[in-house]
Amino acid sequence: MAYDKFDILKSSAVPLPIENVDTDQIIPARFLKATERVGFGDNLFRDWRYNSDESPKKDFVLNNDTYSGKILVGGKNFGSGSSREHAAWAIYDYGFRCVVSSFFADIFRNNCLNIGVLPVKVSPEFLEHVFNEINRNPSTTLTVNLPNQTIMIDATGSSESFDINPYKKDNMTNGFDDIDYLLNIKEDIKTFSKDTPL
Repeated sequence: MAYDKFDILKSSAVPLPIENVDTDQIIPARFLKATERVGFGDNLFRDWRYNSDESPKKDFVLNNDTYSGKILVGGKNFGSGSSREHAAWAIYDYGFRCVVSSFFADIFRNNCLNIGVLPVKVSPEFLEHVFNEINRNPSTTLTVNLPNQTIMIDATGSSESFDINPYKKDNMTNGFDDIDYLLNIKEDIKTFSKDTPL
């Protein structure tokens, strides 16, 4: 199993109401030296989190104890820029299991799905509602239901549906990456290969 299975996630959320957050802001290029998925969370939003002397920037949301949770709520066009997988790795390694936005860059969205972070695309109106509820009460929880493909603001009951590729949905439900999926059906592949003439 490549990562934790995703079923229903109920969690408070961390708001990042900034549009056009690109992958270099998510994980700066100077931290892309490792090839394993671990350790990148320490440098998630590094230049936004820390000053040049390594002291935390008090006004950045990840340094604010008021907000916590496994859901990151971002502004429109989240994950634009380069195709680096490390951006999704950093988000997962930090502890987020879901990112909510009104628009995702395609490559970033797919990178997230490949490693167990669920990108939930919502309408601009619903996203604004989410931000408003978190601002009103930082302990506000969201329930992300992957089987039903819905996201709900628990305090208000407002919800919206989201789309996901059926193959990626099945993989996330089982905690599979693409290699895990192939290993899971290897007997079927062997049977097909044996029964199919060249």
